[in-house]
Amino acid sequence: MFIDSHCHLEYEGLVEDQQGVLDRARAAGIKGFLNISTRQSEWDRVVGTAARIPDVWASVGIHPHEADQHADLGEAALLEATRHPKVIGIGETGLDYYYDKSDREVQQALFRTHIQVGRTTGLPLIIHTRDAEDDTFRILEEEMGKGAFPALIHCFTASADFGRKVLDLGLTISISGIVTFKNAADLQEVVKTIPEDRLLVETDSPFLAPVPHRGKRCEPAYAADTARFVANLRGVSEQELAEVTSRNFFALFTKADRKAVS
Repeated sequence: MFIDSHCHLEYEGLVEDQQGVLDRARAAGIKGFLNISTRQSEWDRVVGTAARIPDVWASVGIHPHEADQHADLGEAALLEATRHPKVIGIGETGLDYYYDKSDREVQQALFRTHIQVGRTTGLPLIIHTRDAEDDTFRILEEEMGKGAFPALIHCFTASADFGRKVLDLGLTISISGIVTFKNAADLQEVVKTIPEDRLLVETDSPFLAPVPHRGKRCEPAYAADTARFVANLRGVSEQELAEVTSRNFFALFTKADRKAVS
């Protein structure tokens, strides 16, 4: 049993055949799905899908690309949205300086808003960071100093040094299909060193299809291909990796009902 810890079931490419997407994933051994939101206008759809389907959960949050459009989003709106029983995480949130689609100061302020809500609720933050390692770590370190909160770095592609530092802060690291790419040698080395109890797998579908599906629309079913590759990198069986990553998912996302996937 694998959990796809990060997918976008409401995005074009998946939503048109959502039931088929989920059926194919379950047939591939994916037994749980965290449906991620990236803007406030998605929240009702993301949460609605989770409310309707037992093995799907939801997150609420604002992607850094969308920060400028949500600059006035306060803690109250996020807190209200987290009250739904199927909302188990906050995000995705974070910093993206690669595309710079939103003002960096606005990204940082909104990131801190999400962190405060994570601290208040105990729900894990789902963090996106690209070309922003220094500021991401600085904010995480500063905010941890104000009070601990659970969090993960999703779709990890950062440096080994950044990985060590966020692990030292207590974060979890989630690995996407990027790890299977030929140009991902550095990431592959990092994956070998992630502590067993801090590792998750994800698709970030409909993006980043792993080998042997590269170039296709990504689906949650492909989490099995990423997991198989990660298991081989770490010298463990697929079954062992499934047990470890599923256990880690429920240890981090404590609001998720494990009975939904049993």
